[in-house]
Amino acid sequence: MEEITDALDRAAPGHFTKAPPKGAQAQMRLLTKAAKGDTAAVAARLGVSRRTVERYLAGQRKTPRSALRQALAREVGRAWQPGIRRQARKKAATSTGITVEVWAHFGYTAPVGTTDEPRLRHLTVHLPPAYADRLFTAQEQGVGDRAMREIMAEGFQEIYFKDGGRAAGLEVEFTRIQAIDVQY
Repeated sequence: MEEITDALDRAAPGHFTKAPPKGAQAQMRLLTKAAKGDTAAVAARLGVSRRTVERYLAGQRKTPRSALRQALAREVGRAWQPGIRRQARKKAATSTGITVEVWAHFGYTAPVGTTDEPRLRHLTVHLPPAYADRLFTAQEQGVGDRAMREIMAEGFQEIYFKDGGRAAGLEVEFTRIQAIDVQY
């Protein structure tokens, strides 16, 4: 499961200036345009056949089934207003940073005499632009959620748990994320 990638994608619509298309035909047109006319690439992203994409583009089909409707919503959200998304990410990566709200189990590695038992915590932490930049770069490069968890855990470790020098030797990791939300 790609929790962090999905959370970063869910944050983008807050910056959009217009609502994305609602109809299946308009959504297929948007995805086909974003893929430079490659209906096979669109079909692969949606998990359907190329012919199914062509039927929606031609208006022969109008109402997608549940799985296709969810895939369309996800992929349209990723393809809608790429310039606005780039500007918002650039601003977060250079000046404002991101705010992460998470319900997660955090595991600890610390000096002798402390517990390393994972604990469920609800935290809201503002991560500085350097961590936002690293997360966005990792997402663009297509690295797995595991690497993104490590980047985010490092940010939580430095900003929240160590608080600028406190708790030397402490290392933090996400052992399980129950819910995560990102704002930038």
